[in-house]
Formats: sequence, C-alpha cells, structure tokens
Amino acid sequence: MDDIDKIIESLEKEIKILFSSDNSGHDIYHLRRTLNIALHLQEKEGGDRFIIAVASFLHDVHRIIQNETGKFCSPEESLPKVKEVLEKAKINDPRNERVLECIRLHEEYNFSNSGKTAKDIEALIVQDADNLDAMGAVGIARVFAYGGAHDVPIWKPEAPLPEGNWDEGTFRSVSQIHHFYEKLLRLKDNMNTDTGKKIALERHGFMENYLKEFFKEWKGEK
Repeated sequence: MDDIDKIIESLEKEIKILFSSDNSGHDIYHLRRTLNIALHLQEKEGGDRFIIAVASFLHDVHRIIQNETGKFCSPEESLPKVKEVLEKAKINDPRNERVLECIRLHEEYNFSNSGKTAKDIEALIVQDADNLDAMGAVGIARVFAYGGAHDVPIWKPEAPLPEGNWDEGTFRSVSQIHHFYEKLLRLKDNMNTDTGKKIALERHGFMENYLKEFFKEWKGEK
C-alpha cells in the first residue's frame, strides 16, 4: 500500500518554493485542493491512487514555467521539469510514466479544437479534479485572482460573449466575466466521472446564481 501522505510531503518540499510567488490562483493551495478532490473521486470511481495523487499534485508545473518565462507552456512541455521534481523527491516508481501521461492530458476539453483523448480512469479523474477547482465559490475567486494578475478587466459589457471553441494558451479573455462563458460554464458538460458530474452540477448552479447577482448589481439595481 502506498503511503500517499509521505509521498505528497516529499513532493511538497520540492515544489512549495516554486509555487510560493504565484498570485494567479495556481498556487500550492490549488494543488492541495485538486489533490483532495482527486482522492475523493478515486474512492468513488477507482483507479490507481498513487498515479492520481502524484499527477493531481504536480499537474500545474507548467504554470510556474509560464510565470518564469512569460511565454505559454503546455503541460507536455513541463514534463522534463516534473521528472526533475520526482527525482529530487526520490519518487522512483515504475508508474511515474503514467503520472506524466495524466499531467500531459489534464487540460483537454470537449469544447476545444483538439477535443479529448484521455481514456484511462486516472487521467479522467485528474481532469475532473482540476476542473472542479475552477468551479463554484473557489472557482469564482480564482477567476478574479487570475484576471487581476494578468491585467484583465472585470467586465466589458460592450464586447459580445464568446462563441465557438476555446483553447488554453491561444485565447486572451476580453474580461474576467467573459471567461465564465469561454470556459467555466462549459465545464459541467466536460466532466468524465459520475461523481465529478454530481459535484459539478452543484458548483455550476452556484456560478449561475453569482452571475445573475453580478449583472443585477452592475446595472445598479436593488
């Protein structure tokens, strides 16, 4: 039986400093929440607990590379750095390659141009866990944290709402509210697991209610 707590403790020692300067909502707390959601999904849906835990905890290393270089970095491009973290943490396991594959696939969306290709339950759970943390109350907070960090305005009512596909790294949001319609409100129908779908339904409803209140207050209505 894998001692997941000890494994995550070893990994956190290696990445905590890397993520300490992030102010865009992709910080160590996001990694911890994604890990906890992923392990909850694993209990309900199955899959290899080690692969799911490690992949969910290391899935956003590409965000740190982006912060450092100022250029878009795909999850696949971050895999050499992830390998380095695993080596430094002395996580030498034959399942590491499957961990890397989960990380490579975690930003797939059925509303993107490339679509979804993940088949293994581990990759599907990591996708769901990451997406669930982009929804609900925390998801709303993260939208505005990210927008503030990247100089994206709160709302531009004169700009039309987005239509068509959306791809990470190739699209800059007109406003933070536009991002709800580009991505967040679509995540409910992007979920893979039954457990993820149930959680997403509740968080989706919370976001819809938030937007109703936002537009009401934006107009200065009582």
